[in-house]
Amino acid sequence: MSSDLFLAGMRKVAGAVSVITTVGQDGGRRGLTATAVCSLSATPPSLIACVNRKTWVAQFVPDSGVFAINVLSPEQELIARTFAGQTDLVAEARFSVGAWLPGKLGVPVVRDAAATFECRLEKAVDHSTHVILIGQVVETVIGAGHSMVYLDGSFSSVPRPSPAM
Repeated sequence: MSSDLFLAGMRKVAGAVSVITTVGQDGGRRGLTATAVCSLSATPPSLIACVNRKTWVAQFVPDSGVFAINVLSPEQELIARTFAGQTDLVAEARFSVGAWLPGKLGVPVVRDAAATFECRLEKAVDHSTHVILIGQVVETVIGAGHSMVYLDGSFSSVPRPSPAM
């Protein structure tokens, strides 16, 4: 089966847009935009994030042992584009876009994200071109907005239904 056909099929699967962040041993911050994030268990609260092994995030997380998943709102599209490499900013300079705070674990978290999950790395599993990060969630912050999605190659929002009367 061709990778192109597989990727075309995956573009039909809507995914919440997140920026996964971490820190290096030198204190340098790194992040990337991802949609390959999902819950693993509620007890203990655990998440999975799949990242390309060539990224700084994949290289820094095993050493630092911590990462954050920042679920973005539609108003934070520029952050998503920046961390997806759609601007000229790289590495630490990407954090000049948006409002960032140090989280409980010292990882960068987006202020006013739809949700933020700070994780301690439980396990990193190598698979082909990617690394599956399994993290135990130690802090969750819920924002006021709703999450942005990526579908058919575009960022968008899903309208919320009106409350039933």
